[in-house]
Amino acid sequence: METRTRLQEVRKKRAIGAARLAELAQVSRQTIYAIEAGDYVPNTALALQLARILEVKVEDLFELEPDAPPPRTVDVELIASDGAHRPGQPVQLCKVGRRLVGVSAAPQPATLPLADGVIAQAPGKNAQTKIRVFQNDAVEANRLLIAGCDPGMSLLAQHLSRFDNIDLVIAPSSSRQALDWLRRGLVHVAGAHLRDRASGEFNIPAVRRMFPKGGAKMVTFAIWEQGLVMAAGNPKRIRRIADLGRRDVRIVNREVGAGSRELLDAELAAAGIPAGQVAGYERIAQGHLAAAAAVSSGQADCCIATRAAAQAFGLEFVPLSSERYDLVIARAFVKTPAVKALLDALNRASLKKNLEMLAGYDTSHTGQVLLS
Repeated sequence: METRTRLQEVRKKRAIGAARLAELAQVSRQTIYAIEAGDYVPNTALALQLARILEVKVEDLFELEPDAPPPRTVDVELIASDGAHRPGQPVQLCKVGRRLVGVSAAPQPATLPLADGVIAQAPGKNAQTKIRVFQNDAVEANRLLIAGCDPGMSLLAQHLSRFDNIDLVIAPSSSRQALDWLRRGLVHVAGAHLRDRASGEFNIPAVRRMFPKGGAKMVTFAIWEQGLVMAAGNPKRIRRIADLGRRDVRIVNREVGAGSRELLDAELAAAGIPAGQVAGYERIAQGHLAAAAAVSSGQADCCIATRAAAQAFGLEFVPLSSERYDLVIARAFVKTPAVKALLDALNRASLKKNLEMLAGYDTSHTGQVLLS
């Protein structure tokens, strides 16, 4: 139980300086300041001495804080690309329409995850579960839930937080998974980089198939490069897709539905290399950064990822494809203040500069509306 102090307030009313009070109580001035700041709780003798000097009751100087209300539990629908959830796992929360959605909060190498609560019980068949929240206002926070695999989303999140007071909750997923969640009303925005094999067009054919009645708006986030990512110095001398068929080369792949996996499959087919010939083809990394991290740590010799992911880990990069990464927004949320702020952010020069410098993206079409 915490203690609240009114020592500074009472001392000033009595017109007694901190140094004089410290002298009378036979303690240091730093002790008085520490008590007033709440950093130090005096023992009984000192508390009585301070009350006597200031001619008040001890209760006028110190009181116990009321117990904090116990964490409340809320019903949540969990989403995760790998489907793994366990009791005690940290999650972030976001309201999507009338639904409350939970996203696994992944820790970073040096920090614990930012989370709103933890899973209170194992999820049911429909990923419905109960979350014990830390702060009761977390559910009502001004947030957007976006699903996708672009590492550059973290830069967008920084801008929305700094300039618009909006939290961007990111659900890592493949492009197809993100679009499916959007179709099911589980996220506000889905990021995608899916090339249509018949037309060569990015994203528009897939979005039109999933939203035949025009239930989504699509804008360009950036144009990036995807390619082969190898260890610094490229010790295995991997220069083209055919090298992945060598016995001494191990890869790490992306999950089914990821644009990176589809690019790999198309390149292997064009080179006449069966997937079964590629060591590590069945090993999965969830996201560009996770794949690049596997290469950086020596768990794999190569992966397909963006140039930005390669740069983040100081890895070698051989480009294979230039791709457009688009943001697909559910029509029901297009006019909400949070989505309007996101669309405005895409046209900020400061965001574009960050994407160009830190991620190596082409932002010449960023913010361009492709489907309205």
